[in-house]
Amino acid sequence: MSLLVPYDGSELATSALEKATEFSELLDEELVVLTVIPDDEDYARERGWITEGEPFDQAAIADGIAKRSNAVAPEATFRTERVDSDEPTATATTDVVREIRLVAGEIEASVVFIGSENAGSVIAPLSSVGSPVANDQRYDVYVVRHTG
Repeated sequence: MSLLVPYDGSELATSALEKATEFSELLDEELVVLTVIPDDEDYARERGWITEGEPFDQAAIADGIAKRSNAVAPEATFRTERVDSDEPTATATTDVVREIRLVAGEIEASVVFIGSENAGSVIAPLSSVGSPVANDQRYDVYVVRHTG
C-alpha cells in the first residue's frame, strides 16, 4: 500500500504533500507524488507552470515540479505522467483525473491526499480534479483545504 499525492506545485498541493509526508513517516508507507501533465499549453499557463511567451515543454515542466516536490518531500517517489488529448470531448482536467485514478489503482493507494478548496463539495468547478478523484471508493481521501 502507498500514499498518493497528486501534485501540481500549487500552495494547496504543497500543503497536501506536507501532510502526506507526516503520514508516510508515521505509518511507514511509501509516498508517491504524482504530477500529470496534459499536452495542453493553456492548462499549463493557467497553473503557472509556464509564463506568457515561454515555450510549452512537458519535460521542463516535469523537472521544475519535481524540484519543488523534492524540496518538500525528498524521500518520496516522484512520478510524472504525460497525457495526450486523444478524445475530442475530454478536457485536460478529465484526462488528469483519469490518470490520477489509474495510478492510484496501480500503486494500490490506501490514501490519496488532495489539495483542493472544492473536493467533496456539492458544487465543484469543472477545472477541479478534487471532487472526481475523491469519488473513487478504492482508497480513502484526505482533503487539504487550507495552506499552512
